[in-house]
Amino acid sequence: MKVVSTRIADVLLIEPDVFSDERGFFIETWQKRKFAECGIDYAFVQDNHSRSIRSTLRGIHYQVRQPQGKLVRVSFGEVFDVAVDLRRGSPTFGKWVGTYLSGENKQILWIPPGFGHGFCVTSDVADVHYKSTDYYAPEHERCIRWNDPELAIEWPLDDDPILSARDRAGELFANAELPELERT
Repeated sequence: MKVVSTRIADVLLIEPDVFSDERGFFIETWQKRKFAECGIDYAFVQDNHSRSIRSTLRGIHYQVRQPQGKLVRVSFGEVFDVAVDLRRGSPTFGKWVGTYLSGENKQILWIPPGFGHGFCVTSDVADVHYKSTDYYAPEHERCIRWNDPELAIEWPLDDDPILSARDRAGELFANAELPELERT
């Protein structure tokens, strides 16, 4: 397993070992000891799987209480996956990092608690899987507008995105209620 740093040091791109032969491939997508050695030493409590069609954009989602760390991967198709640093006081506060995750590249993105998360689908269909470090709590969920001019995320879209009503109504970053993180 190889761990690659991104422009935001706490967001990690993981390139797992892939064992291929004439039958197909085998990949270990999570192993507590190996990930702990890379600094991802969390108890995951929930797994999620979404399927979306081309140009679907989900996000930027986060929880103000019970912030979730996410280990994101794509098993089929391709997405442009984005993490936005929402941690007040962080040197990268308000900055974003994006990467392509696909069934072909088999990469995994670690997004720590305190980040917003979103993705847009760049293939006809994509299956996105992610493990979360805390439970989904709809009463604490918030959404920042996907096209916020202050964040200036460079989404790879050819057309207008397909958005949920919640994503269309996202807050501007400047007005957003931010995650409450425990001080260590």
